[in-house]
Order: sequence, then structure tokens, then C-alpha cells
Amino acid sequence: MASQGISMPSISSKSEAQPVVSPSSTVSKPKPCCVCKDEKSKRDECMLFSKASDPTRDCKSTIDQYRSCMAGFGFQV
Repeated sequence: MASQGISMPSISSKSEAQPVVSPSSTVSKPKPCCVCKDEKSKRDECMLFSKASDPTRDCKSTIDQYRSCMAGFGFQV
């Protein structure tokens, strides 16, 4: 007894909210916490365990490596 002439409106009509996708978000950019992990850990170790009075100056090379790695992914640190 199924009637093939009746058309039921689908649930996925205009009432469903669709996420707005901007052109820049179509390419997924990694989160800053997920990139350059090795460089970050080396930088943190250097800063934490440095015996110098100015750890920033003492660890400048590792800090620069971390910054250049992050810049490669589009982040400014």
C-alpha cells in the first residue's frame, strides 16, 4: 500500500544550519601547539636550566631556531 506519488520534504532542507566556510579556512592550518615540538622542547630546556644571568641571551640560537620553524608554518612568535 505504499504510495509512490507522495513526496515528503526531506529533513536536510533549508532549516538545517550549514557552517559558513571562508576561503581561508578551506586549507587547514596546523595549531601552534602541534608544530615544532622538538625545537620548542630544546628552547624550553635551555631557558629553564640555563645557569646564565640572562637565559634569553644564552639560548638565542635555540630561540631563533624555534622562531624560524614557527615562521615556516605561518606563525609569528
